[in-house]
Amino acid sequence: MTEALRVVVADDQALVRTGFRMILTADGIDVVAEAANGAQAVDAVRRTRPDVVLMDVRMPELDGLEATRRILTGAEGEPRVIILTTFDLDRYVYAALSAGASGFLLKDVTPEHLVAAVRMVRSGDALLAPTITRRLVERFARTDTGTPPPHRDLATLTPRELEVLTLLAKGLSNAELAGALHLSEATVKTHVARILAKLGLRDRVQAVVVAYETGLVSPAGA
Repeated sequence: MTEALRVVVADDQALVRTGFRMILTADGIDVVAEAANGAQAVDAVRRTRPDVVLMDVRMPELDGLEATRRILTGAEGEPRVIILTTFDLDRYVYAALSAGASGFLLKDVTPEHLVAAVRMVRSGDALLAPTITRRLVERFARTDTGTPPPHRDLATLTPRELEVLTLLAKGLSNAELAGALHLSEATVKTHVARILAKLGLRDRVQAVVVAYETGLVSPAGA
């Protein structure tokens, strides 16, 4: 029997937490804790060791960004974090993705999309909605220092892997990558897995962030 997927819901609005809990539990997902602020979220994760955290960005005491950093820094068996936001262009979301979050959802997400997103992230994929996440990264990538992080060495990638990463950062799905490069989807998945391993990245969202931060792909209009 498959072990139940365990989720922590962190949001300062009780109605949001209740709604998400009802949606998830109705689909057999176990909501092991709720949190009304970032500090509670960090504590809840340490106590319950969930698979996925639904994390609001703007919360009192400790915001979702700092909570995400604390949860994903040096923790064993760390969960996947999905950022919740009211706006589809929130600069805090980009910072959260850079901190290691696996994607983000708008709070008006449909029940079906919420459940699918949680299961997708738990399976090791990333919640990368090209029309939103790519636009977000393009807007905020490299706005602070303009210099690429020195620990990301793209020289370790083969020419084909660089090509895959470039297209990945432009928002192409595995199927679209396969079509563009005349490869099978299985081969594309292998290339993506090797890129993540070589760069020490958790998932596709982090790969997109790195592609922009290193200058492999330039933000629109730059």
